[in-house]
Amino acid sequence: MSTKLPSDFVWGYATASYQIEGSVDVDGRLPSIWDTFSHREGATKDGGNGDVTTDSYRRWKEDVALLKQYGVKAYRFSVSWSRVIPLGGRDDPVNDAGIKHYRDLVEELVRNDITPFVTLYHWDLPQGLQDRYGGWLNKEEIVKDYVNYARLLFESYGDLVKNWITHNEPWCVSVLGHATGVFAPGHTGNTENWIVGHNLILAHAYAVKLYREQYKPSQGGQIGITLDLQWQLPWDDSPENIEAAQRGIDFKLGRFADPIYKGFYPDSVKELIGDRLPEFTEEELAVVKGSSDFFGLNTYTTQLVQDGGDNEIQGNVKYTFTRPDGTQLGTQAHVPWLQTYPEGFRSLLNYLWKTYQLPIYVTENGFAAKYENTRPVEEVVHDTDRIEYYEGYANALLRAVTEDGVPVKSYFAWSLLDNFEWADGYDTRFGVTYVDYSSQKRTPKDSAKFLTKWFNEHISS
Repeated sequence: MSTKLPSDFVWGYATASYQIEGSVDVDGRLPSIWDTFSHREGATKDGGNGDVTTDSYRRWKEDVALLKQYGVKAYRFSVSWSRVIPLGGRDDPVNDAGIKHYRDLVEELVRNDITPFVTLYHWDLPQGLQDRYGGWLNKEEIVKDYVNYARLLFESYGDLVKNWITHNEPWCVSVLGHATGVFAPGHTGNTENWIVGHNLILAHAYAVKLYREQYKPSQGGQIGITLDLQWQLPWDDSPENIEAAQRGIDFKLGRFADPIYKGFYPDSVKELIGDRLPEFTEEELAVVKGSSDFFGLNTYTTQLVQDGGDNEIQGNVKYTFTRPDGTQLGTQAHVPWLQTYPEGFRSLLNYLWKTYQLPIYVTENGFAAKYENTRPVEEVVHDTDRIEYYEGYANALLRAVTEDGVPVKSYFAWSLLDNFEWADGYDTRFGVTYVDYSSQKRTPKDSAKFLTKWFNEHISS
């Protein structure tokens, strides 16, 4: 049995367009819902927005040089829909400057032997579509416009891009955007979330159908979706908490994964949500089921789960990091929702393989170390808590592959750069590269060097 990852294992870093690009009104780009939302008073923790962030629309060559310096095999980035089709719709004009930007980036990556993984949708819907028909709430319109957008990308980059991800974390789009209101477009309530989640699944599935029928035969790539889950660990071994942990999985992950990989919504979701949960037609279900070539996973931590509470969005379960004996699960991050617990990562990988039987691509995993927004760069670069996290999670992945036989094919650390962290603004830093936002100077942290060394040592030659 090998103690190393296979030679074709892919590792690299992930980013998202609105979090790094800036240049929001340059070269024909029009606003996305995140431009609109982040400029609302009180929408972000520090009042920050994506107007400039890491200026990567202009500094993309610098970013690729960093990736090359770090010795990665791959780079996962997302396309800004409103940069390539500024108004978003299937009858709206295409922006050639936007198309060229991503073409230049893809070509530069390939020249440097870095495999591009392209995410079509990382939350930044064109504001034009939100205004025109309510965005993700309008099934008839959004599915057609999304498939048209996907077609444009397949045609523009599919000769070089062989790895496509339709959506990043549809749970965040539906729940944070349309139930709690903390993400764009900022809607609240207990009905929209289920409609939006359903429509995201359909848009994904019809884009995959298009790719498989019209582009895959000649381009030879693969396409899938990235879902997110923190491993759900029962708080104790009581039957109600064991059941609650599974219900937590069903409401966070299963509501998307089960239709896509099995062809139906989880029973626990159907029972609790009732007729607010839309139903697929037979024709739709035939397109949805089996509509991902791999299992794309974003995961950051483990949550201890107890039965109870009245938050139906998460399945009426309660989350904590505090064990029954009062101890914490692991090292606390800058953000309250994240602690280091590598054992949970291994358990999650095993669960996904057992449940869905598809190769797993880990598309995001990372840690926000404390006080990086207030301490001088000379201290921040020595990010020991982040290194502890990455060492634990990388070794957990290695054991899942080499000891448990789980087919994990990639690991993308979040993130290449400190950047605009959505509702947290610039208060939270996840990067392995420190960014001085006033000068845009990039400084590698020790964690970047650690990951380069670890993967050099643990991938078979």
